[in-house]
Amino acid sequence: MTTRFEAEVREQPVVLERLLREGRGGAEAIAARVRAYAPRFAVLAARGTSDNAAHYGQYLLGIQNRLLAALATPSLFTHYDAAPSLTGAFVIGISQSGQSPDIVEVVRAARGQGAVTLAITNDARSPLASAAELVLPLLAGKEEAVAATKTYTAQLMALAMVSAALRGEATAWDELGRLPELVARSIDLGLPFIPLAAGFREQTRLVVVGRGYNLSTALEIALKIKETSAIMADGYSSADFLHGPMAILDQSLPVLVVAPGTRTFEELEGVVGMAKERGARLLAISDRRSLLEAAEIGMPLPPDIPEWLSPLVAVVPGQIWALGLSLARGMHPDAPRGLSKVTRTR
Repeated sequence: MTTRFEAEVREQPVVLERLLREGRGGAEAIAARVRAYAPRFAVLAARGTSDNAAHYGQYLLGIQNRLLAALATPSLFTHYDAAPSLTGAFVIGISQSGQSPDIVEVVRAARGQGAVTLAITNDARSPLASAAELVLPLLAGKEEAVAATKTYTAQLMALAMVSAALRGEATAWDELGRLPELVARSIDLGLPFIPLAAGFREQTRLVVVGRGYNLSTALEIALKIKETSAIMADGYSSADFLHGPMAILDQSLPVLVVAPGTRTFEELEGVVGMAKERGARLLAISDRRSLLEAAEIGMPLPPDIPEWLSPLVAVVPGQIWALGLSLARGMHPDAPRGLSKVTRTR
């Protein structure tokens, strides 16, 4: 029997194609408003899975749009009554449900200060959408599994569309147009690995490392594994991992490396070498043959993924691995214990 989690993983190409087709006009209108405002910096407010999308937004806006982007600290607005100045900011609230009061409050306060504000949400009638000046709906349809999959990649796509619209380059839209096919191919490549997760069902810890754009992917895969399998999984930048957490690395701690594309990071290569040296079980999500062959489990990606869009493709094998691990551990990936679909924090 197919779980809702798996069904929603499989829906992702259709969701992305629909968002691109129906949302491009909205993204271009948003970009026109943002250009007219000429922000000096960007602030992204989110929690949970959406916070991992915000990490992608930091790299995306910084690299592609040369816009310094920071993560909001919502408790400044809600608990400390110490909202910082957001004058001159492009403030983006990201939330699948659009219900969390702290994210709504960041956007509301920013709009009150005159900042240009954008809500990226799957509910265009949510409190977050009402608080923002601009809204880009995800158009993902109802997501029934508690652990988000299709709304996460839709959030990444929405951010990428706004970035592309701000750049105004036809090549960016051409590359976005390839994404649904690349994600579909990644799903096909990843599904055969579900049974292999059974070999890891006794593991209680896991480290996921990435770098650059795919720090967001490492964080999101770790979260999916925690949510669905009740394993203590931590996501790290490979650079941060070498600054101390590497001390925990030994043969009892599996390491999952996320490394799509041709760009190499010395620190990421260092983590791979250290894992091999210390006898840690190594897993890899990559399109590099050398890394896939070095890993005990090498999950391949389709070739020629544009680096700025690679998180949308690279996260898919991680979602599938989380599904396989959850099933192997006798758990219910659709409804992880203690979790609900909508979380409201202040």
